[in-house]
Amino acid sequence: MQYLYILKSTVDDELYVGCTNNLKKRIELHNSKKVYSTSSRCPFELIYYEAYLNKKDAFAREQFYKSGWGRKHIKKILANYFHSQKI
Repeated sequence: MQYLYILKSTVDDELYVGCTNNLKKRIELHNSKKVYSTSSRCPFELIYYEAYLNKKDAFAREQFYKSGWGRKHIKKILANYFHSQKI
């Protein structure tokens, strides 16, 4: 399986979108500061993921979520999550 995942930094509330074939290990790498691009924003919490049978499909979805339309889509599909964080 390939996983598209969205993490939320508990430091700055920013989102990180990534892809992996081992979701649990990848989150551990992020939170242990072994991923350079996210090391200054740890810790992270997993807020969303999708599973794919094909690696190319997962990476295509990752690219979509990193686009402007994709960021809007994230806010739409996780609207209740984001609303509950403000309360």
